[in-house]
Amino acid sequence: MSTDRVQIYLDGGNFYHLVLKKMGVKDLDFDYEAFSVLLGQGRQIVPQGKRFYQGSVREKFGDASSVRAMSKQTALFMGLQSTHWEIKTSKLRTRRERIIIDNSVEGHRSILKKGVKEIIIARVREKGIDVKLATDLIVGAVDDKYDTAIVVSSDADLIPAIDWVRKRKYKKIEYVGFSIPDPSPLMDNTRPLPTMIVNSDIQRTFTEADLRQFVKPRAQTIPLR
Repeated sequence: MSTDRVQIYLDGGNFYHLVLKKMGVKDLDFDYEAFSVLLGQGRQIVPQGKRFYQGSVREKFGDASSVRAMSKQTALFMGLQSTHWEIKTSKLRTRRERIIIDNSVEGHRSILKKGVKEIIIARVREKGIDVKLATDLIVGAVDDKYDTAIVVSSDADLIPAIDWVRKRKYKKIEYVGFSIPDPSPLMDNTRPLPTMIVNSDIQRTFTEADLRQFVKPRAQTIPLR
């Protein structure tokens, strides 16, 4: 085994939206533990060195879907903890966005004819996950917990922390990116983030074919949630 000590920092929400959702796989049906073995590549994953970050779901009174979502997330976290993953959460926030129907909206004439002048969209966002991940990266470097941090996130907000860790503590950053086609009409394919590539020491890119081996057999044909 290599003497290189590694910690894995996996942004669960980022991973789901950029990878699993486009593969049609639910997060409960992905084998994160087997994936961590691939990421480690025989190196020493230090104690408490597998870290999973995700916004926490909360039950809403009278909302059955929130109960189901919370139950699924609890099952996910319990499964991860059983294989010694550290779970880091933050609250999910709902932000309402108002869209005025004008000539900047495609098909605005037909929409206006129906009497619709504006649309209000409620978007659920994670708050603070990038801050927690960045803080853990820095604390781990200061406490000399790792030689290489494996960052499974394509969030450019992490770059200042990554830069500090590399230049002040001389730790290596291994960026894990993905190349996943989007099957929806949007064709919003997942690609490695260029700014993460240039600000890391090691770069690895996985395709859908690379990741299919970690999907549990019973989940191979489950549609998008």
